[in-house]
Amino acid sequence: METETIIVQDTDADILDVLTDALSIEGFHVYPVLDCNQDFITLIEHHRPHVVMLDYRLDGEVCKEICLKIKSVYPHLPVIALSCNYNIDKLYGENGFDDYIRKPFDLDLLYSILRKYISQTKN
Repeated sequence: METETIIVQDTDADILDVLTDALSIEGFHVYPVLDCNQDFITLIEHHRPHVVMLDYRLDGEVCKEICLKIKSVYPHLPVIALSCNYNIDKLYGENGFDDYIRKPFDLDLLYSILRKYISQTKN
């Protein structure tokens, strides 16, 4: 059986560590990314993730640019925003994301959102 791969980007090393551990325990293969300066298209080509999770920080401009770049090359790859912004439920769709996970995150909700998108990308 294929292991589901997730690229997770967060600018907070502690949150990235917690996410990496939590997702690994759940059976996902996680490729953690600490900064936004990575070439995400190359990462996606190399790791072939089922989902990409991006830290939607403050105004989210860098994150939105990364999402648009990913969607221009991989329009069907789910990209999920991670955010503590109070209005992320309104912003995520306007900016090209497939879904969002509000910080602090509930692990059961995190897993269910990821499984929803992973089952779509496998079909």
